[in-house]
Amino acid sequence: MTAYEPTPPPGAAPAAYDAVVLAGGAARRLGGVDKPGLRVGGRALLDRVLGACADARATVVVADPRPTARPVRWAREDPPGGGPLAALDAGLRHTTADTVVVLSADLPFLHEATVHTLLATLGAATDAAGALLTDADGRDQPLVAAYRAAALRSELAALTEEHGALTGLPLRRLTGALDLTRVPDPVASFDCDTWDDLATARARIREHGHVLDEWISAAKDELGIDLDVDIKVLLDLARDAAHGVARPAAPLTTFLVGYAAGRAQGGPEAVAEASRKAAALAQRWADEAAAAQADAAPDATRDATPGTRPDAG
Repeated sequence: MTAYEPTPPPGAAPAAYDAVVLAGGAARRLGGVDKPGLRVGGRALLDRVLGACADARATVVVADPRPTARPVRWAREDPPGGGPLAALDAGLRHTTADTVVVLSADLPFLHEATVHTLLATLGAATDAAGALLTDADGRDQPLVAAYRAAALRSELAALTEEHGALTGLPLRRLTGALDLTRVPDPVASFDCDTWDDLATARARIREHGHVLDEWISAAKDELGIDLDVDIKVLLDLARDAAHGVARPAAPLTTFLVGYAAGRAQGGPEAVAEASRKAAALAQRWADEAAAAQADAAPDATRDATPGTRPDAG
C-alpha cells in the first residue's frame, strides 16, 4: 500500500448511478466469520463501503439483511452462496440506472472520491463497458468498478444461456468479455481477505495524518449526522479557547458551537458562524488576560533615581 488519500475525481460531478454491494461471501480465509460486520476504525466494513456510495440513486446489498448505517435494498442470489456472478445478477435486477457501481463489502479505504473517479473515467471512455481499479500488483479488481448496466445485463444473459446458470462461475468469465478501462489505486482497492489484512487496515486507519478524519466520519455515522464542516475551523477554535481561557474550555466550547448550530437548524454555514463568534470571544478573553498581565507587571525603573540601580540598597 502507498498513499492513503483517495484519487480525486478528474472532472465534474458524476452522473446518476445505482450501486450493488456484494456482501454474502463465505469468508473462508477468515474462518467463515461475518466479514462485512468486522470493524475498522470503529465502523463495520459494510458501512464504510456504503458510505463511499452514499450518493447512489439506489443501493442494493446482496446478502442476508442486517442493521446498516443507512437504508439499503436487500437481495439474495438463488441459491445463496452461488458465487459473485449469481450475486451480481441478483443485485442488478433491482437497479434501473444506466451506470452501476459494483463493490465488495470489505474495502476499508474506499471513499466517495474514488467512486466518483471511476464514474468520471467511465464517462470519458465512451467505448468502454466499465472502469475498474487495479491493485498494488496491477491486478484487476472487478468488484471496485463502475459498469454500463446494459453491458452487464447482456453478458450475464449470454453466460446464463451458455452455462444454464451463473452459480459457481468466476468473475473473469464476465470481465474477460468486456472492454474495460483501468484506474490504478493500490489503497482504495485494498480488501480484507485475511486476518493480517484486517490488522493492517486497523493500524493504518490510526496513522497520524488520517486518524482525525476517520474519527469524525465514524462519529457522524454513529450519531446519524450528515453534515460536512470545516474541521480546521473547529480545531482552531479549540486551540484558541484552550490558550485564551483554559484547557477545559476547548471541548466545552466546541460542544456549545455544535449545539448552537443545531438550535439554529443550520448546516455548515451555521457551524462556521457560531465558530466565528466563539473564536472572537476567546480572542477577547486572551487580549484581556494579556492586558491584565501587563498592568500587573512591576515597572522596574518606576522608583529608581537617576544614576542608581533599582535594586541598589
